[in-house]
Amino acid sequence: MEIAVNFCPTGLIPTKDMTAHVPVGVDEIVEEVRRAAAIGITTVHLHARDEVTGEPAYAADTYARLIAGIREHAPRLVIAVSTSGRVFSRFGQRAACLRLTGHLKPDMASLTLSSVNFNKQASINPPDVIRRLAEQMEAKGILPELEAFDAGMINYAKYLISHGLLKPPHYFNLILGNIACAQADLLHVGVMIRDLPPDSYWSLGGVGDAQLMMNSLAIASGGGVRVGLEDNIWFDGARTRLATNADLLERVHTLIEANGHTLMTPESFRRRLHLDAGDGAYGRSAS
Repeated sequence: MEIAVNFCPTGLIPTKDMTAHVPVGVDEIVEEVRRAAAIGITTVHLHARDEVTGEPAYAADTYARLIAGIREHAPRLVIAVSTSGRVFSRFGQRAACLRLTGHLKPDMASLTLSSVNFNKQASINPPDVIRRLAEQMEAKGILPELEAFDAGMINYAKYLISHGLLKPPHYFNLILGNIACAQADLLHVGVMIRDLPPDSYWSLGGVGDAQLMMNSLAIASGGGVRVGLEDNIWFDGARTRLATNADLLERVHTLIEANGHTLMTPESFRRRLHLDAGDGAYGRSAS
């Protein structure tokens, strides 16, 4: 069975003060993705950072430089950009990365399906913004990377599907273990997978210490994994060793091999999700 590895190298939260291993600058992130592609990944989930301050950024130009740098060495890798509401609330900020075209066009873009409370911060996702982002992605031929932190978010995805705003096949990141959402246990995972709409492919991610558990469960079950320093900066549950992205990816590959599975290539993922083939053709062509 093929296992999709969704690599999340940076995120919005980890800083150099927390861990020297998190890539922040454009060149640093591009090099981290190059190393990850050499280990083996299927997709990459990008967050832009300000080159000077290291703070989250939304500028299309920053995403353009990230995408151009990655595609120089991995022209078929599936690239997703972030439209997160955790830092930026205005629609224009969040949708800036969706304006990129040609060889800079992202294949996918995150779409969080409801507002989320984290332990110290909220990600605000009003229904009208979710709908407008979904409309923009459909108009631009960009596949939504559907982020669900609990079963209610999956139900909202079905609502969007019923209104023609999401078209199959669908890709879901099911992210468990956040303090205010579905917890990282078999019951929550089972309910969320059961509730997915038809023609959906899913990956499991875990917040903090839950990352390894959710990755292990996903691989054993034949699903995809979301892995990287965005979700967890520690290698061990006792938090005695800071992880590198390479550490986390190599551990996932060990689990994939131990379960008798293989890595899903970007080419296979593109066929499964009806994405264009890469090498200059990205996202979804108009049907």
